[in-house]
Amino acid sequence: MIHVQVKRNSDGNISSFRMRGHADFAEKGQDIVCAGASAVSFGSINAIMELTGVKPLIKQSEGGYLECKIPNTLPSNQAEKVQLLLQGMVVSLQTIEQDYGKYIKITFG
Repeated sequence: MIHVQVKRNSDGNISSFRMRGHADFAEKGQDIVCAGASAVSFGSINAIMELTGVKPLIKQSEGGYLECKIPNTLPSNQAEKVQLLLQGMVVSLQTIEQDYGKYIKITFG
């Protein structure tokens, strides 16, 4: 199962997210849940960097681990754009979770 943990700061803004594990929906190369979750998360990180100029702190490993931390001191206009992109990511992941809840779980903390 893919476990996604989304952390929010005291203002309710997303400060980081972490994904770990494998969906095990299908064999490697055929797993649409893993492919979808990966595309959404990496696409969001790429969009943040390209569209806002913000460079998040990213950690990843081949074992199905991705962590993304957003700098906590951003100008308000940049922060708003980053939050919109992250909220869009969460909506997309929740859509996957609705249809494939046995393979992906999202928690908030």
